Amino acid sequence: MPHGIFHPLSHGFHAKPESAARIWPFDLKTLLIAGIVAFLLLFTVFPMLYLIYRTFIGEQGFTWEAFTRIYTYPLNWEALSNTLITASLAMIFGVLIAFPLAWLVGRTNLYGRTFFRTLFVMTYMVPPYVGAMAWLRLLNPRVGTLNLWLMDVLGLAQPPFNIYSIGGLVWVLTTFYYPYAFITISRAMENMDPSLEEAARISGASPLKTVMTVTLPIMLPSIVAAALLVFISAASCYGIPSIIGAPGQIDTVTTRIIDYVYVGSAEGLSDATSLAVSLMFLANLVLFASTFLGNTNQYTTVSGKSTRPNMVDLGRMRLPLTLLVIIFALVVVVLPFVTVALTSVTQNLGKPLGLDNVTGRFWKILVTRQGIADTASNSLIAASVAATAGMIVACAMAWLLTRTQARGRRIPDLLITLGSGTPSVVIALGLIMTMSGRFGINIYNTLTIMIIAYMVKYQLMGMRTVVSAMSQIHPSLEEAAEISGASWIRRFWDVTLPLIAPSVVAGWFLIFMPSFYELTMSTLLYSANTKTIGYELYTYQTYHSQQTASAIATGILLLVIVVNALLHKLTKGRFSI
Repeated sequence: MPHGIFHPLSHGFHAKPESAARIWPFDLKTLLIAGIVAFLLLFTVFPMLYLIYRTFIGEQGFTWEAFTRIYTYPLNWEALSNTLITASLAMIFGVLIAFPLAWLVGRTNLYGRTFFRTLFVMTYMVPPYVGAMAWLRLLNPRVGTLNLWLMDVLGLAQPPFNIYSIGGLVWVLTTFYYPYAFITISRAMENMDPSLEEAARISGASPLKTVMTVTLPIMLPSIVAAALLVFISAASCYGIPSIIGAPGQIDTVTTRIIDYVYVGSAEGLSDATSLAVSLMFLANLVLFASTFLGNTNQYTTVSGKSTRPNMVDLGRMRLPLTLLVIIFALVVVVLPFVTVALTSVTQNLGKPLGLDNVTGRFWKILVTRQGIADTASNSLIAASVAATAGMIVACAMAWLLTRTQARGRRIPDLLITLGSGTPSVVIALGLIMTMSGRFGINIYNTLTIMIIAYMVKYQLMGMRTVVSAMSQIHPSLEEAAEISGASWIRRFWDVTLPLIAPSVVAGWFLIFMPSFYELTMSTLLYSANTKTIGYELYTYQTYHSQQTASAIATGILLLVIVVNALLHKLTKGRFSI
């Protein structure tokens, strides 16, 4: 019998085009993997390796000269120490806040837990430097609104808080990065197998004892992953240390790197490269340590049964705990946002806000100044293209990971994860040094280099969302379409895509929002014609007008709220911020 393919809707064989197979030796899966890997090798791995090369290889070969030079300067040691201290404390406090909140919101009958969940995650979608602006206005040691109020109420001679300190820096980093841990822990907690907790409760254990002896050990891998995410995010942050640390003369590795880049000399760029490699090594060291610790205790947190963890009845503690969560939300979330909004309509920041001190002229500047419109347009274009291209890659990766056994399909997944875990300043500096014409590609001072940087940093967010959704769709639906004669493109378009559409929309916004207001990479990559709204906001806050900066920040906050409502509607309630 001749070789061929049996068509299920016919009564015979169709000859396989063997000549075509000889001409086209690669199948679609191989081409997809090769294309994605090539992109990631060029724009993620190569820039990182070149940074390392430039740091350790000089004209005479291997050398420690660059490292010796930067670390003989005490200010760089101080910056490294400040980075380790602030990132470590933000990690510890962030997890200490996130775990009980995730348990209360996700596993108990707390009043308003759905509302609180949205509120706590809201700060994830807001630029961290907006938080720095708010707490700067509240806890300034001389004119901070909250400081002055506490001095008046408590009769204090000195302000109780100083935002220009290590403690102030840790506070702002914690309040704006704990949502990273909250999201990671709460998602894992919602997918836990409830049988062990139920067994503990049946045995007479109290809710608190069950959490400490059962839930906490089971959640350890997720807690470690959450802690890692907070540490790397806080260590690689630039906006908060530059706004709060600079007036208090508190340097971090990121602020020192950008200071060196702005020097403009070859030695300055070399020093910036060396510090960037130090930060990259630090991030990978934490990643390795976290992986090792996570692998020492393996727990199964997701069962194969279609069950949801039972809600814990808080009993008499329901109202007190709800009040405690309300106070936390008011202080950490509502107060900073309201402060930024009020600052945007304040005529004179040195006077109390009243009817005679209210103005709308800063909002008029926001909507009429051409420079702000141009930067907003640049951000909108770059973020939209990065999100769209990112979701195309995400859908391809989801199909490869969940529907095929193609060799090498885990390689792009690993490289995407590597890019996401790399500090933003390292990504930007690597792209500057490799994509400025030295190796035949010159995209420096263009939006293209920003789009690529955003994709490298934020691709993982969208990919994980789509992979999770596709893994929950049983392959039998696609197999039925295949039996009916549909090609793989038709199957994906008619069957799979409609089912994962809510996740695709959610993933698109998860890439779009942080790309839209991104600051760290944009500060290094912008040109006169490619300034972004994040950098424009930062320059207004630092050099021009705090009220105009607050108007821009409030506009971004309103955008987040609108995006949340739109996302909720488009996904029919399945996804929101």
